[in-house]
Amino acid sequence: MESPNQTTAQEFIFSAFPYSWGYSVICFVPLLFVYTFIVVGNLVIITVVQLNIHLHTPMYFFISALSFLEIWYTTATMPKMLSCLLGEKSISLNGCLLQMYVFHSTGISEVCLLTAMAFDRYLAICSPLHYPTIMTPKLCVQLTLSCCVCGFFTPLPEIAWISTLPFCGSNHLEHIFCDFLPVLRLACTDTHAIVMIQVVDAVHAVKIMTAVVLIFMSYIGIVAVILRIRSAEGCRKAFSTCVSHLTVFLLFFGSVALMYLRFSATYSLFWDTAIALAFAALSPFFNPIIYSLRNKEIKEAIKKHMGQASLFLVRPGSSRKI
Repeated sequence: MESPNQTTAQEFIFSAFPYSWGYSVICFVPLLFVYTFIVVGNLVIITVVQLNIHLHTPMYFFISALSFLEIWYTTATMPKMLSCLLGEKSISLNGCLLQMYVFHSTGISEVCLLTAMAFDRYLAICSPLHYPTIMTPKLCVQLTLSCCVCGFFTPLPEIAWISTLPFCGSNHLEHIFCDFLPVLRLACTDTHAIVMIQVVDAVHAVKIMTAVVLIFMSYIGIVAVILRIRSAEGCRKAFSTCVSHLTVFLLFFGSVALMYLRFSATYSLFWDTAIALAFAALSPFFNPIIYSLRNKEIKEAIKKHMGQASLFLVRPGSSRKI
């Protein structure tokens, strides 16, 4: 039975945000730039891939699907972060559960999709003759849908379980968005809290390590094939098709591992916030750069459409001058 001075929390207050107006504005401007760049950059990639027939290949299909997930992955947390910097730093219990669900479901979908992309690169390099018959458009769609189904169903038991917990006493969430461990620490479950956190840690560890092992095995096969290529130019071309995916994989999984493979170890609030920003904002920020600036075909397609857009904008003015 709850004591008289305890009430069930219906909202949480983010205590990791600065309360000084000056510091809030200083944090707001770069965060707004990062979020805008992520959304616009990924929309550009999706549009360019859709408009160019020569980019209608499995690799670019997966890249555009990843860009789509990235938009929702960041939208789950960053708009709320921006509003907290300049306004109320609170979120309702239902809003917190929804944020956790969307953030983790899109994140897990990305993990599965990165694994599918590693499988795609493995087939392209290790079985080039059979690749077109194996990696068909139908299989690409099926793999992508399977990744999304896995991503959107996996967090449901955890979210449903957390929604049944009582939250009383302090409602100050020491984080910049709703996440499993910070929310669990506020639950009024004295004797079971440690066990709950350990279970969540173990579930996250299994998810991450399964994807890492599968991707690692794919790249072992890729490297083994590349090393058998005699010409240096052939090796360079084969490896260049994997560099972007490997870079994104290391960025994303590196930051996620720091956050979720801690096994209940505690960091300071500063490092918790820094690590959370790394996988919630900085990793998605670099993805459009990696997939566009390092990709010759996407760069050329962007230049082509920018040229067409400038001609379209200039033409009406030219006709008026005549």
